[in-house]
This record gives sequence, structure tokens and C-alpha cells, in this order.
Amino acid sequence: MVMRAGGRVVGANAHGSVLGAGGNQVRVAAQAAAMGGNVRVGMEDSLWVGPGKLAESNAQQVTNVRKILEGIGREIPNPDEAREILSLKGGDKVNF
Repeated sequence: MVMRAGGRVVGANAHGSVLGAGGNQVRVAAQAAAMGGNVRVGMEDSLWVGPGKLAESNAQQVTNVRKILEGIGREIPNPDEAREILSLKGGDKVNF
């Protein structure tokens, strides 16, 4: 995935991510994933899990998007792999 910031191409090690608010959340996530980007979903961005159907939880939204990602052949990282990809240290290693 080629990303641009201010007209410049961002480095090869950069990770792209998008979010779509409201009813566009799943469509935008699917398009970003198809282009090789990362996605995030959650009720903070959309209360919907499908057309006319309110989500009961973030987990329900994640499960739906995971099915889409696996359907297009994307691998889903486990939590430790995701932390490594994003250079996060994990909640057990912070001082607050």
C-alpha cells in the first residue's frame, strides 16, 4: 500500500489504517483491507452492525469485519502480533 502525507510518499515500513463512521464503517474497512491497509471498527465510530441493525457490542462488529478480512485472504494478527506491528508495549508494561 502506498501512502502519502502532504504529497510525499510515506516510508515502506508505514502502516496504513482507516476508519469509516456510521453506516460506512464496514464498506470502508473492506475497501482499505482490499488495498492492503489495516482496519479498526468499534461502537465509538458506528452503532450499526448491518443495515438497520444496531450492534450489541464491539465484539460483534469485530467478528463481522474479521469474516470479511478472512474472506479476502487477509491474516488476522493475534494481540501480541498486533502490538509488535504497531510498536506497542502492552498494558502490563505502562506506569499508570
